[in-house]
Amino acid sequence: MIKILVIEDEDSVRENILDLLQAEDFDTVSAANGRIGIDLALSEFPDLVLCDMMMPEVDGYGVLSALRQEPLTATIPFIFLTAKSAKADFRQGMDMGADDYLTKPFTRAELLSAIMNRLERQATLKKHLINQTGVKISSPKTQLLEMSLHKVVKQQRFQEFEIQYQPIVDITSGKIIATESLLRWHSPELGAVSPSEFIPLAESTGLIVPIGQWVIANVCQQAKVWHDSGINCLTISINLSAMEFNRPDLIQKITEALKINNLDPRCLELELTESMIMQDLNNAIFTMNELQSLGVRIAIDDFGTGYSSLIYLKNLPVNTLKIDRYFIHNVAKDRQKSAITKALIEMAHNMNMRVIAEGVETESELFFLKQNQCDAVQGLLFSRSLPAVELENFLWNNKHLSV
Repeated sequence: MIKILVIEDEDSVRENILDLLQAEDFDTVSAANGRIGIDLALSEFPDLVLCDMMMPEVDGYGVLSALRQEPLTATIPFIFLTAKSAKADFRQGMDMGADDYLTKPFTRAELLSAIMNRLERQATLKKHLINQTGVKISSPKTQLLEMSLHKVVKQQRFQEFEIQYQPIVDITSGKIIATESLLRWHSPELGAVSPSEFIPLAESTGLIVPIGQWVIANVCQQAKVWHDSGINCLTISINLSAMEFNRPDLIQKITEALKINNLDPRCLELELTESMIMQDLNNAIFTMNELQSLGVRIAIDDFGTGYSSLIYLKNLPVNTLKIDRYFIHNVAKDRQKSAITKALIEMAHNMNMRVIAEGVETESELFFLKQNQCDAVQGLLFSRSLPAVELENFLWNNKHLSV
């Protein structure tokens, strides 16, 4: 957690700043004068210092000078808080090694922006360093994402997440036959956060477990809503992380979600990756068999990009093989991709698996896949991922893919 030292002699100003920082999940320490501030900086080693310029006894200049002379605190980002606006005052501080200024009164947004900018610059300086445990130092942006993600889970603010659905269409009829659920995060503080940023972070911190349980519960609830409204032929897939897949209570959680929503298990398909399965093949097969015994379908996602597991594929209880978009891109013109994709489709069919091609974006890719008897496709050629209401409109309007 990022630690910020606030040195400010006015009690009300100091408390307001601390309240704001703590609301953003920063770790804070504070001092009511410069002398205490110097002692705290030398004992706490904060990631950043916010210091009032004008204070009795030791002013901000004195604090900055003392910290810059100590090797252990010399590089800590330092932001002055000041009611002064004279350029000479700013220049003096900059010459002494200050990183930035905030002129009072400042807004919450101005304060947070200054903090993030300083921390990001500090991370650039440290990006090639490794701490004593041998772990690479996380960037401030990653640390801020992690703090925000922790806060969402701790405070159960799951309304910041949205589950979108990307249609999967039958390649013969062009009808929507299934959909993949995809998690999106709209943070009030950070804006829209890319899944490529927050999902790996959630997995590395273990936060993916409560988030994943929320996803399973909500997807099953949505499936039941659609089923009760007359949309009863739609399979919804959920991507499982390795941590979720290996938890001993996975079967129980899936069973509970199906039971609570009185949902036909055949409406649910769980997507696993090759690498996840191959980490512990025997246990993976056991878990997959348990899931299939519930009636839940199993898909292998991004096939072809993980281990060379073709030899094991025949032993896996799998319903669907999803060919990774890497092989689909330009498949009609790339001979190597064409040969691999043809072989994967034929192999999967010989094992009684349905084949879905991911990332289909062009008519030529669709034509190739249809010629080679691929079962279904998903990708931007038909639709991006959609909010539940928009997908429902697609279904009621019987939107088709021209095949």
